[in-house]
Amino acid sequence: MKMVRWGWIIPVIAALTIGIWGGYLARGSSRGAETHSLSPAAVTEWTCSMHPQIKLPKPGKCPICGMDLIPLKSDTVSSDDKKPVIELSPYAEKLAEVSTVPVVRKFVFAEIRMVGKIAFDEYTMAYITARMPGRIDKLYVNYTGIAVKKGDHIAEVYSPDLLVAQQELLQSLKYAKTSKSDDKFAVRILNSVKEKYRLWGFSDEQIQEIIQRGTVSDHLTITAPISGIVIEKAVMEGQYFEKGEKLFAIADLNELWVNLDAYETDIPWIKYGQDVEFTTEACPGKIFKGKIAFIQPVLDEMTRTTKIRLNVDNRGGLLKPGMFVRAVLRAEMAEDGKIMNDTLAGKWISPMHPEIIKDSPGYCDICGMPLVSAESLGFADKNLKPPLVIPVSAPLLAGKRAVVYIAVPGKKGRYEGREIRLGAKAGDFYIVEAGLKEGENVVVSGNFKIDSAMQIHGKPSMMTQSPQIVKSEEKASAPLSDELLESYFLIHKALFKDNLDEAVKHAEKLDKRYSTKLSEAPELKAARERFSMISSSIYNDLKDGRTKLKKPVYKFFCPMAFDNKGAFWFQDNDKTQNPYFGPVMPSCGELQESISGGK
Repeated sequence: MKMVRWGWIIPVIAALTIGIWGGYLARGSSRGAETHSLSPAAVTEWTCSMHPQIKLPKPGKCPICGMDLIPLKSDTVSSDDKKPVIELSPYAEKLAEVSTVPVVRKFVFAEIRMVGKIAFDEYTMAYITARMPGRIDKLYVNYTGIAVKKGDHIAEVYSPDLLVAQQELLQSLKYAKTSKSDDKFAVRILNSVKEKYRLWGFSDEQIQEIIQRGTVSDHLTITAPISGIVIEKAVMEGQYFEKGEKLFAIADLNELWVNLDAYETDIPWIKYGQDVEFTTEACPGKIFKGKIAFIQPVLDEMTRTTKIRLNVDNRGGLLKPGMFVRAVLRAEMAEDGKIMNDTLAGKWISPMHPEIIKDSPGYCDICGMPLVSAESLGFADKNLKPPLVIPVSAPLLAGKRAVVYIAVPGKKGRYEGREIRLGAKAGDFYIVEAGLKEGENVVVSGNFKIDSAMQIHGKPSMMTQSPQIVKSEEKASAPLSDELLESYFLIHKALFKDNLDEAVKHAEKLDKRYSTKLSEAPELKAARERFSMISSSIYNDLKDGRTKLKKPVYKFFCPMAFDNKGAFWFQDNDKTQNPYFGPVMPSCGELQESISGGK
């Protein structure tokens, strides 16, 4: 998702907002308030439209810019300064163009667009290598690109080793004929010699030809092992070669690969076995289809993309390796991140060759591996519950945080700010992972103006520097146990020592409570980011009195963590042990707070 940098916008909006709200936010305000003709007794604070952090008890000039201060009505916000709640008069709501929509559950679609290139299918390629030293006497395939069929002659080679091998074959054949009919040893000798010929690249027809001829020859005809196109010719006529050298490469173009680049943010929508449509410049207007057969398990740190491979049927011959393609994947997501797919629900798929799909358990026809259920690969049917979604205009995004404003039920004009956790973006919607319930009304228009007013009045807003990671109501209601805190401290000590294995080992119970998936972190960087999220959630529990501490818990803060964004953590002792830098900067950070007795 794209994050908007609000730093330069907020002062301007704030200036406009203060001018508006100073005259219109108070409930019951008259039209005369439009000229700011407020009596001094009705005003409890005065502020600057350019520097809203300035709050003075009487009118005057801004000490920063010298502008006249404007009145700040105390009854424009809730009486509890700790809560992100604000009240608007009907006139102020209209002026701010506030509108809301209910939070709903619905299936959402996403179109994932990717680009890539067509490549050879490595499974269908064949390499012809020298099984013995020799010389190329005749080339039937004398340039690359020639189409051959299985069994076609490719080259005639000379090799003195053939004389000895053929003599051995004829001798073993003669021995088998002169031996008694029940002499199994003679038959085994003959079959062994024939097998050696096959390993050298001789076909059964060539072996039979030597037997019928009855004489030895120092030349061998190399034939094509598969039908396809000769894509590599490593020898010239008259050239000598050694045993093991690659002579030719043949590719079957009836099956091709399409290698695509998928962005990091699109990975949740991509699963094995999905159908993908793509187009090429060579065939305008024609849509081709392929099936996802491989998702690269690592991410390119430079491009922030991962490789996706399609298996494509090219029996029509329109596609050629090296062509540039544009692809689109259309996916529908259910709750818990499962991808909807009616055609694959209930099926059994090969994890190594997803093109192998069967109606019942079994084994892959290509590699012999046991098939796995489509559900285990992330697919599901239409019976699953749809996800909770909100329009993309509802959340205000600041860094990794997302804030929405909710209309308080039964109280006209009152709006509450709430930090939520967003999932994937699907078209015009965001999937909500935590922080909202179905039926709540979120602000989709005028939310930034509400947030600006929150900042003016010193309320928590999208710009609040201490992020609060929301939990689901079910998990938030349970008290924070000593066992969970002990797991947290073990994770802290592991990250402080750069020990990823030890950190993920103790994360399972905390993951179940806070849905952070630290136990699945592939690297230290991801583990530290998820540890920061858990720290924020634990801070909420500690401040809300969700646990009775047996001993003090110490809160530390490092301003340099996560590219100078800053992050805090907790320890069971007061000696700084930075989990975000570990041994690199173990003492970076300062003790901010000591929490005890559930306070």
